[in-house]
Amino acid sequence: MSGRGSTERLRADCGSCAGLCCVALPFTASADFAVDKPAGKRCANLTADNRCSIHAGLRESGFTGCSVFDCYGAGQRVTAREGLTPGPEMFAVFRVTRQLHELLWLLTEAEAAEQGGEEEEARRLIAELDALVEGDAEVLRGVDVDVWRGRVGPVLETVSARVRSGLGGRDLRRADLMGARLRGERLRGATLRGALLIAADLRGADLRQADLLGADLRDTDLRGADLSGSLFLTQPQLNAARGDSATTVPDTLTRPAHWLTGPPPGQHEAPRQVRGMPRGKATAGGGGGVGGRSGNEQRTGRGGRGKRNGGVVRRNGTGQSGRRPTE
Repeated sequence: MSGRGSTERLRADCGSCAGLCCVALPFTASADFAVDKPAGKRCANLTADNRCSIHAGLRESGFTGCSVFDCYGAGQRVTAREGLTPGPEMFAVFRVTRQLHELLWLLTEAEAAEQGGEEEEARRLIAELDALVEGDAEVLRGVDVDVWRGRVGPVLETVSARVRSGLGGRDLRRADLMGARLRGERLRGATLRGALLIAADLRGADLRQADLLGADLRDTDLRGADLSGSLFLTQPQLNAARGDSATTVPDTLTRPAHWLTGPPPGQHEAPRQVRGMPRGKATAGGGGGVGGRSGNEQRTGRGGRGKRNGGVVRRNGTGQSGRRPTE
């Protein structure tokens, strides 16, 4: 998989942004957000110089949804556009650009995989998307992101199949594994695209070369799990999960600050069962596609019910809730 250098431009730089995610996007009072905020209104926690006054304590302040959000560098790119100032037009451009930047992140990973020629198609799509994002703002605002998901999806699917070939990975795409006991499971090379892994116990699991595109990892216990070489895992997904110093993460991603250090997996206590949530069974949900939820859907505080289509995972422009980025 790719190294950090190839994805640097797709990393959020809040210091170069006009606080767009804190103004342009809505959120609803819920377990993820302490209050309601409509789109276009400044968050009460945003300072005059566009900094978050509670950034160091988002989770403790009731804003877990913000702690898992990632704009993939769209904020600073839109802020730097000439002729745009904070307002409805800039906000609309930001919402589209954020979704396209997520596709750019996934394509960058596909390009780096270098598995039999798909990297050339990924590179071509990256160039097209970059030209679109740099082009006319009015055209950009009207872009049908689902069409782009439909174009990107087959490339990611082919790359995934090549990387996982010969590993004997299980097909668990879209599987309902909420609360499932998968501790120590060998899931190397498995496809978990769009799988519901909310509060699942994956302590010490082998997830090397597993395809995690769009998998819902909210409160998933990844302590001691090996995610090295995993495919299409994003920072919002990782931020939504639980892990520790023994969790191995891809070198393109950052270990979340809220992950606690602690004893090795064998000494961890049993995961808390979510009230009213069934202990999922490791059965495939059928269908193929590019995932389901990325972690960003929590930005809307709508509980993460993903709408599925034939493309990638759409998160309503804000993250995990919506359709898949590229199915």
